[in-house]
Amino acid sequence: MWKGLVSVGAVLLLVCSSGACRRDAAPNSKAAPALPTPIDADKTQLVTVVTDDWNRFQATLRRYERSQGKAWKAVAAPVDVVLGREGYGWGHGLHGGGAPANRPGPIKREGDGRSPAGVFKIGTAYGYAAQRDEMLLPYVHANSALRCVDDPKSAHYNRIVSTADTAVDWKSAEHMRREDALYEIAIVVEHNTQPTIPDAGSCIFIHVWRGPDSGMTGCTAMPLGTLENLARWLKPGVAALVALPRGEYDALRVAWQLPD
Repeated sequence: MWKGLVSVGAVLLLVCSSGACRRDAAPNSKAAPALPTPIDADKTQLVTVVTDDWNRFQATLRRYERSQGKAWKAVAAPVDVVLGREGYGWGHGLHGGGAPANRPGPIKREGDGRSPAGVFKIGTAYGYAAQRDEMLLPYVHANSALRCVDDPKSAHYNRIVSTADTAVDWKSAEHMRREDALYEIAIVVEHNTQPTIPDAGSCIFIHVWRGPDSGMTGCTAMPLGTLENLARWLKPGVAALVALPRGEYDALRVAWQLPD
């Protein structure tokens, strides 16, 4: 998903975006019709981030592993995390674009304060340290020139590029080397990458939080120690993120072969 230095779609992971979203009054946990699971058999690691409803930013993260053809097994205790301040909205990922057939819920848009719901690949990690040998994911040292472009009119929208070798055609972009600790580690969530759709949301990471009572602009965030444990566990190419409110998780659990 990148041009220039790195493509958010090809090598990236960070759980951020001005449009309108429709809201549902309550979760709909009615079982979904038969749908193919978007989680291929080659995915042997699963991260689930589940909220109580569409509009809540507090969530619970769980980790699972499996051997190919076997059931998912929990591998760590659940942890508290936070999402975008407005909760979830259907994003673009392994499950397709927007909401699965006949499923309710808002749609993720740029600048709406929602994190993308659905199933997503986990990509490259960025961080302030020059290197992190303990991590298996691809890792990029975030220098002062790196930007994640969140301007939908830019040719580099939803890509991480370097101002050292990329002509600036955007009015807005995230600095990957921030002045605070939020991107000490930032793992790319591959949302809206294949293809990249203007205004559908950009620059979605898993990163460090401000605290349990502060929602983010669209990412998933947690304490640094929790994030470091997650980053050490993740393996490239075999991990999937399932991000859903509880009603949708319950409705899609059987069809998508998700753990109880």
